Amino acid sequence: MIYLKLLFSFFKVGLFSFGGGYAMIPLIQKEIENHSWITSSEFVDIIAIAEMTPGPIAVNSATFVGYKTAGILGSISATTGVALPSLIIAIFISKFFFKYQKHPLNAYIFYGIRPVIAALIMTAAVFVAETSVFTHRLSIESLKLLTQAPLKLIDVPSVIILAAAFIALIKFKVHPILVILGSAILGVILFGIV
Repeated sequence: MIYLKLLFSFFKVGLFSFGGGYAMIPLIQKEIENHSWITSSEFVDIIAIAEMTPGPIAVNSATFVGYKTAGILGSISATTGVALPSLIIAIFISKFFFKYQKHPLNAYIFYGIRPVIAALIMTAAVFVAETSVFTHRLSIESLKLLTQAPLKLIDVPSVIILAAAFIALIKFKVHPILVILGSAILGVILFGIV
């Protein structure tokens, strides 16, 4: 039964998310919370692993969540579920898309979808920040704590790694793979040794 639940849940994720893997993260998070398959912290770790491994982040996330939940068959179910809608839609729409590619209505549809994709990606960023940079989930009470005792709410070593990665990527244009490796080394130093 768990395999069908994984297949159906990730089928919904694949069917109703537009904009790629990052836009799928909030939908995957909702499914995970609804079924209590893994914790938020474990999901953030899965996102980190999915970003570092080759392949689309949505497929990698589905595979890891499925494996963590129900082993190899779970990963096959979740991966099939998340990939199947795209395959079906691509086969169905490809016949019509090229025929009506220049139609103005087609452009309006994509203009309407773009802001939603941006919102989904921003939601994913907030979710990852909540579980990796802050020690508590963001709420009105935690925001009061932020003004009164910010170091109790903010995970300082995580913020140091975030700032170092941001500076390396934006200012010094360091290759992302080197930033990931450097962040891993910083993580060992700040969390393991200190």
